Amino acid sequence: MLKSGILNPDLLALLARFRHTNTIVIADRGFPFWPGIPTVDLSLVDDIPTVWQVLVALLSTCRVGTAWMASEFKALNPPPVAAEYQVLLEGVAIKRESHLEFKQRVPLAIGVIRTGDTTQYGNIVLELA
Repeated sequence: MLKSGILNPDLLALLARFRHTNTIVIADRGFPFWPGIPTVDLSLVDDIPTVWQVLVALLSTCRVGTAWMASEFKALNPPPVAAEYQVLLEGVAIKRESHLEFKQRVPLAIGVIRTGDTTQYGNIVLELA
C-alpha cells in the first residue's frame, strides 16, 4: 500500500506512461470530453480538487519543461492567481496562447486529468523535460 505521494491508481497509471516530450492536460470541471484520450476524473465538487492542487502533486513526481496556458487565464483572473502559478512553475517555460490554440494541443496529449476547478480558463498542458 502506498503511504505518500499520489494515491489514485488511475492517475498513477497515466503518469507511468508520461515520458519525455509527452503532454498531459490538467483540466477544469467544464473542459470538454475528448473521445479517444484517456481521462482521469478527479472532480468531487466545485473547486475540489483544483488544477493548482493537482499541479502541486504532479510537480513532486515529474520534471516539467514546458507548460501551456490560455492567454485568457491571465486576463480574466485576479493577478494573485496568476502569480501563484508563476511561483509554482518557477524554472518551467510558461507559454500563453489563445484558448482555441490551446485546445489544438489536447488531441496530442496522452491523457486528461479533470478537476473540479471553477477558475476561468484554468486548464494547463504540461510537457516533460
